[in-house]
Amino acid sequence: MSDLVVDIQKPSAVAAVFAEDGFAAVTSPILDNARHKAAQEGLPYAGSVSPQDAWALHTRGEAVLVDVRTAEERKFVGHVPETKHVAWMTGLSLSRNPRFTRELEAKAGKGDTILLLCRSGKRSAAAAEAAAKAGFTNVFNILEGFEGDLDEQQRRGAFNGWRHSGLPWVQD
Repeated sequence: MSDLVVDIQKPSAVAAVFAEDGFAAVTSPILDNARHKAAQEGLPYAGSVSPQDAWALHTRGEAVLVDVRTAEERKFVGHVPETKHVAWMTGLSLSRNPRFTRELEAKAGKGDTILLLCRSGKRSAAAAEAAAKAGFTNVFNILEGFEGDLDEQQRRGAFNGWRHSGLPWVQD
């Protein structure tokens, strides 16, 4: 049985649910909706959120935002300030990082609400699946990623994604 704890001081209607495994899962309308859709779609991880919802959760301190792109992508394409970094793939050949889940656990706990961000939302979905299989109970994919989907001319950034949404980012 789980206990519901509500912090009435937060206007965002956030609650923490303490499950039998002892982890406290942050819940909010955003996360509840993402979990519901994930269950309907049969996703192997907690769910997916939009870039705007990810930013809201991150800025309210309700989630840890982890960029799973390569160090080179973060440096040369840009990144969200004040976020953590754990590469899902590394090097020019984009080889899967065999230490990904261990490195993720060093940056965030297995029961923390974690939002994963990549270029388009595809690698972060794969990383979310791997994290869930490794015991992370509240890991979410950020839809559209940092740069967004390809347009008709095979270019990113034209119609969706973190940067296109006007959310904060910096470039080295």
